[in-house]
Amino acid sequence: MGGAVRCRVRVEGTVQGVGFRPFVYALATEFGLSGLVGNDPGGVFIEVEGAAPAVTALVDAVRDRAPALAEVDRVDVTRIPVTGSRTFEIAPSRPTGSRSTTVAPDAATCADCLAELFDPADRRHRYPFVNCTNCGPRYTIVTDLPYDRPGTTMAGFAMCPDCAREYHDPGDRRFHAQPVCCPACGPTLELVGADGTPVPGDPVRTAAAWLDQGAVVAVKGLGGYHLAVDATDEEAVATLRARKRRPGKAFAVLARDLTEAARLGVLDEVSARLLDGARRPVVLLPRRAGAPVAPSVAPGDRLLGVLLPYTPLHHLLAGALDRPLVLTSANVSDEPIVHRDDDAGRRLPGLADAVLRHDRPIHAPCDDSVVRVVRGRPTSVRRARGYAPEPIVLPWPSPRPVLGCGGQTKNTFCLADGRRAILSPHVGDLDSYPGTVAFADGVARLCRLFGVTPAVVAHDLHPDYPSTRYARALPDVELVAVQHHHAHVAACLAENGEPGPVVGVAFDGTGYGTDGTVWGGELLVADLTGFVRAGHLLPVPMPGGTAAIRQPWRMAAAYLSAAYDGQVPDGLDVVRRNADRWPDVLRLAARGVNSPPTSSAGRLFDAVAALLGVRDVVDYEGQAAVELEQLADPGVRDGYPVTVTGPPTVDPPGGGVHGVSAPVVGVHGVDLVRGVLADLRRGVQPAVIAARFHHGLAAATVTAVRRIAETAGLGTVALSGGVFGNPLLLGAVTDGLTRHGLRVLTHHRVPCNDGGISLGQVAVAAALDRVAAARSGAGEPGSADPGQRVADEQVHDPGTADSRA
Repeated sequence: MGGAVRCRVRVEGTVQGVGFRPFVYALATEFGLSGLVGNDPGGVFIEVEGAAPAVTALVDAVRDRAPALAEVDRVDVTRIPVTGSRTFEIAPSRPTGSRSTTVAPDAATCADCLAELFDPADRRHRYPFVNCTNCGPRYTIVTDLPYDRPGTTMAGFAMCPDCAREYHDPGDRRFHAQPVCCPACGPTLELVGADGTPVPGDPVRTAAAWLDQGAVVAVKGLGGYHLAVDATDEEAVATLRARKRRPGKAFAVLARDLTEAARLGVLDEVSARLLDGARRPVVLLPRRAGAPVAPSVAPGDRLLGVLLPYTPLHHLLAGALDRPLVLTSANVSDEPIVHRDDDAGRRLPGLADAVLRHDRPIHAPCDDSVVRVVRGRPTSVRRARGYAPEPIVLPWPSPRPVLGCGGQTKNTFCLADGRRAILSPHVGDLDSYPGTVAFADGVARLCRLFGVTPAVVAHDLHPDYPSTRYARALPDVELVAVQHHHAHVAACLAENGEPGPVVGVAFDGTGYGTDGTVWGGELLVADLTGFVRAGHLLPVPMPGGTAAIRQPWRMAAAYLSAAYDGQVPDGLDVVRRNADRWPDVLRLAARGVNSPPTSSAGRLFDAVAALLGVRDVVDYEGQAAVELEQLADPGVRDGYPVTVTGPPTVDPPGGGVHGVSAPVVGVHGVDLVRGVLADLRRGVQPAVIAARFHHGLAAATVTAVRRIAETAGLGTVALSGGVFGNPLLLGAVTDGLTRHGLRVLTHHRVPCNDGGISLGQVAVAAALDRVAAARSGAGEPGSADPGQRVADEQVHDPGTADSRA
């Protein structure tokens, strides 16, 4: 074969389960090349032989023209001897080797499969499991790598001759589609009653009839079981709320198509693309006036979480009912989603009247993702189905494998191996036994799947978090404790590919501080290796500890007492509503009994929400803050004046992080409470007051950040923490900082809430590991890698007991 060359090509990334081998086969045919392509645990291996320009063209196409669901991270090419081969084939998968490949997320039903689903002449007409190389289950069914049928939960379904023909035909879109199946050989669907007794008739049409009559029907989806009810039936929705023990938090609504979605919420181009794309998250839309849903679907909420069908079963069910469906995870509130059939048999009878189930096992549970469009960009609220386990690329590689265990609420965990950080799907809250079991099982599953044995384990400083206890119980690992708000800022840095240093603003509900108090309104000077607490909201007592999280009126009492030197003004509605307990709570706060000091921005939002009569008691963490933001008048731009004390001083070289040390900048949240109360007494509308509170806090934050940035000589700011899930505050702070010439980093791919801190933990632990490796290897790190930096001591300031707070 004159003039021929042969190359070995290794491709890494999300390249299995996405039609990559058929894609390479088609390229080789197009360019007249011989050789082979196959899977191994590291990705895709290719040997290609032919004319040098054609080989180059194939390699370029592998980099630049990969299938839609693929993500190519790396392509390595090596010249090897020519063999004289004449054909190109898909080789058997190799079961051994480094597990550097990434499993593809589950993908929504593609247009071609949807056409077959509704074509009466097609052999897969109305078959709920139609899929091809461009769509269908991936992560939730994978049990082992490389990604081949024996390594999935489809292993127990032998292909019929027709499916086998498609599977082996290079010209068919089901060529090497691992979940390929049909009614003759694939999973089957059935409807059963709450007691497990089969219900006769077509399962989908009968389930729709039950829904039409007000029943709660559990539906087995891709990553777990959901509970469905007719979204227009108030009685059915109320029944679902009672059974789930979820009195107030909004439900997501399944719309049949974009037209129906547009009747529920206001769509823009970005939200429409998200709804109709391959990932199919729940998208939070501005609720349309007169949206055809029952009041209890999202009581008092300006937003509505809407999703479109993402499996053939969902398409069939939505079409059969022909009106919106509530679709929510099949669990009691705050517990993880039910995904195992035996578990469903125990936990669903008290929740559902009937169960629409199938016999394809779910290996990895995966809840629905939630996304919101903020300032024209998709922003993750909950990262799960359709996104996980797609990796985040770290700015620099981790020398050793790292596990980040995450926090207590909205838990995720994260595995880092090299530059690849694999963030788990949303696990949920860990304050229940099922939650802790789901967390531990998930860590074991992901470590096993990707062949990662963590050598370094990062965890939150809080000693009583289940994730912390899990980390401390692991044998033969190096533990790294990462302060909660440092993890928030580090997650923002890692997502944006930045090492720091930055001024980090971390506003959230609670986080264990290095001084043992409850932090949550933090201004840090930070990089990936350390931080200094350069500012914060001045602390107030948190009367009753965690009881103050559930009862925002307690924070109103604490802030009013701090604002008026213990003399709470008379005639306030919040006092009247809680008169029987108000004096006791004030005494508790004054004596410091079970009343830890807190700088939490979330608790300040709670206090103002209670003052305005928005909410005295919450059903879920953050509810009062969400409702306060939605109350705010968008036309109001002025804010209450807030005292900002400081600035920090500059130490000689070697003092603190980047020369910044105490005294800190203090933001006087009590000034906001005084402003709110003054307007209340003047009869100003609550919507105006809510807006002025937001803009006052934003302006004070901008002032504090500017002082710290100027002192530290920094020009970049990172915004993180659950409070920045509030687009009004996020926008006002971002605009204010940008106007003053500061560069602002925010979250988009990873949640700003606690769903992102495991990534931050991993980024910090990996950076510290790089520093240690540099010290023990080639000496002190140089300036070429700004992420390799001597770890700064985590310090707190001595000013947390300010007398005015």
